[in-house]
Amino acid sequence: METYQHMMARQRKWMFYLLALLVLGWGITPWQPIFLGLLLGSALSFYNLWLMQRKIRKLGEASAESRSVRGIGTFTRLASGALAVVIALQFEEYFHLISVVLGLMAAYFVILIDYLFNKSTV
Repeated sequence: METYQHMMARQRKWMFYLLALLVLGWGITPWQPIFLGLLLGSALSFYNLWLMQRKIRKLGEASAESRSVRGIGTFTRLASGALAVVIALQFEEYFHLISVVLGLMAAYFVILIDYLFNKSTV
């Protein structure tokens, strides 16, 4: 379980670095709607990552104690993605829609990259 805790912490750290990089891109470059869309999508992706990690940890604890859990929060993660798209459509002058969708996938890229760089510890 300790290895899983380290993996979760690494993934959250990399998501924070990505969010900081996107804030810098939004503030420095002339492509503000693109970086703001990436920032919105990545922020909600970070929330989804945190939610998924928390639910999976609870699932692991419940299975170790032979209990059952309700679910892993798929509906909540899908609803947050829909919220990001609604916000992007409502404020089209500020957010680039394709960037929001790409930002929503950021956590999965972080998980993949974390796995590729740290597969020797798994």
